Amino acid sequence: MNANAVVSVRDLHKTYGKAGEKQYEALKGIDFDVQPGEFVGIMGASGSGKSTLLNILATLDQPTSGKVTIDQQDVTTLKGNQIADFRAKKVGFIFQDFNLLENLTNYENIALPLSLQNMASSKIKMAVDAVASQLSIAETLPKYPTEISGGQKQRVAAARALVAQPTILFGDEPTGALDSNSARDLLEMLTSVNHEQRVPVLLVTHDSFSASYCQRILFIKDGKIGQTLHREGRTQQAFYQEILDALGTFN
Repeated sequence: MNANAVVSVRDLHKTYGKAGEKQYEALKGIDFDVQPGEFVGIMGASGSGKSTLLNILATLDQPTSGKVTIDQQDVTTLKGNQIADFRAKKVGFIFQDFNLLENLTNYENIALPLSLQNMASSKIKMAVDAVASQLSIAETLPKYPTEISGGQKQRVAAARALVAQPTILFGDEPTGALDSNSARDLLEMLTSVNHEQRVPVLLVTHDSFSASYCQRILFIKDGKIGQTLHREGRTQQAFYQEILDALGTFN
């Protein structure tokens, strides 16, 4: 394991189904690290294992075997309340379908992770106001999710993911429900957070344009990492074309 890595994954396996019955091996020995301040993309066809991998990394699922270390802690050994506490303090997650609670205001949605940690309301307000200002959504705070656009919803979801200052930010197809302008807006915001705050981002996507914002792309096929691309000084357009070319030969 790289001592400086924020995330370290070693020999990760995930098998669905009980022994003696029909089983499906979703992950077949995954190894990689995510360094501080890195923006990493994970791509693969439907059923390749990318969503399974993300769910395990985000402590939403458990591997069959292998090790996942986040911020120097082996998360595969955590149980019950330990998992919930770790997730609340260390992990930010942006979902494709926003996952906002429609009976709460946008302020309350963003504040929820801090409220669950029993943080003082004055500190919560400071944190929510700060992240809302950073993401330019302060005017939406008193409103409900049903009263704002899809792009604004995703910014509220991003604010909720960032408000607790997580160690790493995960994105599960976060642009999938957005129009092209809102998608570009979100990706530029994630890039800004990544650069300015050095928060590492791990993005699962099937979209080559979204992936072109990453510094490194891991292609997963049949539960294994089959190819890795590095941007390394290329323009975004050049990297986008390289991703398209890779997809054409990889899938």
